[in-house]
Amino acid sequence: MNNSTQASRLDLFAPLSGVVVAIESVPDPVFAQKMVGDGVSVDPISNLLLAPVAGKVTQLHSSRHAITITTPAGIEVLIHIGLDTVMLRGEGFIAKVAEGTEVKVGQPLIEFDADLVARKALSLLTQIVITTGDKVVKYLPTIKKTVVAGQDIVLSLDLAGATVVGQAVAADAAIQSAAVIVPNPTGLHARPAAVLANTAKTFKSDLKMVRAGDEANAKSVVSIMGLEVQHGDSVFVKATGPDAAQAAKALAELIASGSGEDCGGLLAPAAIKHLAKPQTRPALKSNDPNVLMGVSASPGLAVGHIFQVKQEVIDVVEAGDVPELEKRRFDKALKEAYQQLEALKGEIADPAKAEIFSAHQELLSDPDLLDLATAAISQGKSAGFAWRAAFTSYADKLAKLKNEVLAGRANDIRDIGRRVLRLIAGIKEAALEVPNDAILIAEDLTPSDTASLDRNKVLGFCTIGGGATSHVAILARSLNIPAICGIEEAALQLANGTPVILEGSKGCLRLNPSAEEIGSIRERQVKLAKRQAEELEAAFEPATTTDGICVEVVANIGGLEEAQQSVKLGGEGVGLLRSEFLYLERTEAPTEAEQDKIYSDIAKSLGKDRTFVVRTLDVGGDKPLPYLPMPVEENPFLGVRGVRLCLAEPELLHTQIRAILRSAEHAKLAIMFPMITSLEEVREVKRIVAEEKAALGITALVQVGIMVEVPATAVMAEIFAREVDFFSIGTNDLTQYTLAMDRGHPKLAKEADAMHPGVLRLIANTVKGAHTHGKWVGVCGGIASDPSAVPLLIGMGVDELSVSVPAIPAVKALVRKLSKADCQKLAAEVLQMGTVAEVRARLAQQLAD
Repeated sequence: MNNSTQASRLDLFAPLSGVVVAIESVPDPVFAQKMVGDGVSVDPISNLLLAPVAGKVTQLHSSRHAITITTPAGIEVLIHIGLDTVMLRGEGFIAKVAEGTEVKVGQPLIEFDADLVARKALSLLTQIVITTGDKVVKYLPTIKKTVVAGQDIVLSLDLAGATVVGQAVAADAAIQSAAVIVPNPTGLHARPAAVLANTAKTFKSDLKMVRAGDEANAKSVVSIMGLEVQHGDSVFVKATGPDAAQAAKALAELIASGSGEDCGGLLAPAAIKHLAKPQTRPALKSNDPNVLMGVSASPGLAVGHIFQVKQEVIDVVEAGDVPELEKRRFDKALKEAYQQLEALKGEIADPAKAEIFSAHQELLSDPDLLDLATAAISQGKSAGFAWRAAFTSYADKLAKLKNEVLAGRANDIRDIGRRVLRLIAGIKEAALEVPNDAILIAEDLTPSDTASLDRNKVLGFCTIGGGATSHVAILARSLNIPAICGIEEAALQLANGTPVILEGSKGCLRLNPSAEEIGSIRERQVKLAKRQAEELEAAFEPATTTDGICVEVVANIGGLEEAQQSVKLGGEGVGLLRSEFLYLERTEAPTEAEQDKIYSDIAKSLGKDRTFVVRTLDVGGDKPLPYLPMPVEENPFLGVRGVRLCLAEPELLHTQIRAILRSAEHAKLAIMFPMITSLEEVREVKRIVAEEKAALGITALVQVGIMVEVPATAVMAEIFAREVDFFSIGTNDLTQYTLAMDRGHPKLAKEADAMHPGVLRLIANTVKGAHTHGKWVGVCGGIASDPSAVPLLIGMGVDELSVSVPAIPAVKALVRKLSKADCQKLAAEVLQMGTVAEVRARLAQQLAD
């Protein structure tokens, strides 16, 4: 018989009494996706954390919610009490031990106030995680559903032990997958690389991706990107370890499927060969000494003055303290950086843009980066010196790649690198102080810099590095900041205060513009400002067409401040209060009293003569609630969202309805339900409103309406109109559901156009069905604020336009210039058209006329 490795056994005892939960089901991706390590979770019924193993306390978090014990065999066991408990900053936790303490199994470690933590944290689920997974051969969770602290084994580990005689196992045999052609149009850039790395981490084997003889660690995002795999390249997976065959097969299939991207199938070999060639960007240079050229990153025109942005210098010493101490400093900085990025994600309105910082969080657990830094720390280097050398090395490597998309991600590594470095050095991130009317010039801005720009002062920016596909460019477009990337290096020599014109659409920076040029632009800006002033002056006049038809112009709002602003701008009420603003970005549902106050405050700000339409909670899809159990759905936009979720959570819905109803005495209240698709749903929500209204003794008129967002509802409009008081058409969702195009899809979003003839016909059908029964119709989607669409909507018979708050004066002014009869003729003509291009051309002509 051959020799093989026999694993030794380590038993971990339950640190708390409670119910055992699989780590994969913990509602936190850091644990569920095993980014920290594998293990198990306990839903506790006790509040004194006991040591699950014997060993030394090698880390006690400053917030005392997490502790790490290292066994004599070098196994690190992290015990993390609750989810998001770091936000409590130690409140409710009492440590019974200190770092360096030798502990025995069952010894008290941390006592916590279970009631306080349960109220203020996301969950009490407590994770027992092995952070040294490379030393574990097999994880054996208990089969018990409930465990007693200090008595029951909650997890057993098979560890690599002595070599013994046993059955033949070729543990070192390498498994190689078949060659796979990469289908991704831009190769294995950051997103597919992250998908691959996360999948690879679920296997115990050592995994390599191989292309043309070059290898990359398949568990490292940075390493995969550094391999510079292009569309059409042939790659294979090499695996060595206990689950090698399974791992190689799984990763090869994932690569072939597009690694999480929709690649639309493989191209013909000739096309693959053509596209696989490295694409280099031609150097851009102007022959005009007063013009500097670059790549358009974000469109727009800005006139301002140069302000040079210099990167702060973070000094670090090379020699470190004891390696264990430096390692703790490093780990602490990584965890704090993760929390900072989580907060930054919450400040980005667009979920797709917020994902940029999710990718940054992924880099914090990249094994290649961490291994480089940890190895240097072990050799006596300081945490700061080791980390700076690691991230700089990888960023420089990516920056030299020929693939522009991958090269652009070097900036992301520098961004996250400097974030961690500041935390290690104890330096607070300095706010970027800029003068008014600033056009920023920098070698590179990071995504973090871009997201925090002061839009009152910064009119635009230019960077030497980056390109149109960089995360900085994506953020600039979302923030509506004109920007140029890859501009000529001469821009760095421009003196602060130099007057310039930045033309984002052309990728052009014009220096020292003539007085005539500036005058022409200023003249256009003055005309625009004058028109806006005239519109504002007349904002309180009714929006009545030239032939006497009144159209109500109201506001889409997300809180009290916008309600107050809408009144100042002539708004005739609120056509859509997105009530989910009360529910998002918090760890527990708002109380009835909290909701009561905000709804009543908004109603009071509007007054008794203005409409107040409140949309009930619309979450699910792209807006999950952390404190509401919502199973992972393959397609959440077609799953439990809107009224479906609220009817499944009756206590949540009844509480909200009661709070909304109490505002009826202050304004003309209407309650609107989202994502309605059936008469049964309508009748049930009407019953709930009537029940709660009677219970509260409210006699004021309260209208009940529905959102029209689904084609089925628009088609059945005449039938629904018999049951409700009004319709409000959500054109954004109606468009994506009608065209089967995700409005956030990177390739299809621009085609998800509400001016599609199919969508317009559904709007017209909705209006016709409502008016058959004398019910009014509003539009609260994006096209209500579009000047070219307003005449068409009026022509189709829409009674109310619910628009973004700043657009109120302009939309009212436009309505006053229109004739209802002319608008009807326009609508009749447009509804016979067959393409978006025809519709938009006709509406543009109408607007010009």
